[in-house]
Amino acid sequence: MEHIQIVQGLIRLVDQHREIVSMENLKQEAINVISKMPDTAEIDDIMYRLYVIDKVRKGRESVQRGEVVSMEDLKKEIESW
Repeated sequence: MEHIQIVQGLIRLVDQHREIVSMENLKQEAINVISKMPDTAEIDDIMYRLYVIDKVRKGRESVQRGEVVSMEDLKKEIESW
């Protein structure tokens, strides 16, 4: 039983590390995106660009987890509109 608790603790530490690395990568990505924008960029432009990048990143993560919708199901959903 003690071994299970140790393994669970290690898993939590790995997950926490992944979250920290992910946040650092996210922060660096935001800095890179903003630095490439023109000096005349409005705050709305910056926010929109970061919003789109976030949505694309989350979409990729969903695909990696297998959270996808088949083309057939998507067509059915569109037809119901």
